[in-house]
Amino acid sequence: MADFFELLDEAQRHPTQGWDFAWLANRITTDALPWDLATIVTALARTSPDLLDLGTGGGEWLAQLALRPARTVATEAWPPNVLVARRRLEPLGVEVREVAGVADNNDQFDEEVNVPLPFDDGEFHLVSSRHESFHAGDVARVLARGGHFVTQQVGDGLFREFRALFDAPQSTLPALTLEMLCDQVTRSGLTVIESAEAIQTVSFLDVGALAWYLRMIPWTVPDFDVVAQRDALERIHGDIERRGPLRVAQPGLYLVARKV
Repeated sequence: MADFFELLDEAQRHPTQGWDFAWLANRITTDALPWDLATIVTALARTSPDLLDLGTGGGEWLAQLALRPARTVATEAWPPNVLVARRRLEPLGVEVREVAGVADNNDQFDEEVNVPLPFDDGEFHLVSSRHESFHAGDVARVLARGGHFVTQQVGDGLFREFRALFDAPQSTLPALTLEMLCDQVTRSGLTVIESAEAIQTVSFLDVGALAWYLRMIPWTVPDFDVVAQRDALERIHGDIERRGPLRVAQPGLYLVARKV
């Protein structure tokens, strides 16, 4: 049982800034999706004079992109991540702009965006959004004619399996689906030119990895707290010890759209 408390102590102490899961090594594994977002964005970046990356986190994904246009700009809404992203991206010539957050795409019932992106109409020829909510109309506004928008999202967006582990209230929102995103993008005036969805399994090899993951992504299980949820975490720890890794299935989806 000492191992259990050590795992929780580590999960509680480890920082949650940025978007870097590498410190866990193989303690969290994720099945590959049938497509590769970086490959898709890189191919479009080869012929684009600029790139806007929405919700860059700590800039980890953007920094590793094989090719970035001469002008690349990133946005981030969580202040601690803005500092992390600037430290990582500004030496690479990438400007990082702090912006207001946008409601989840399955929680957007108002056609108007409250705080538009701080960019001019048609300013960018390529916009990417990796796991970041977006207002399709505002993306279409900042996108130049002939430009492309690429997004990858975690489908569903309700995290039902995670919440069931802790008897947390389930969301009453509709699930985020590929059909919903395509509809939002199409109504904004963009044309979807490719899209796909698939199931991806996330495996947790120990309860400490799970606890830190839930701290890192706090909207997964609202009000999650390592101390308050100790009993549930102890039960999960026992299950992992007896049965092996905890596996959670998550839908993944992506689309590429063009402004004609």
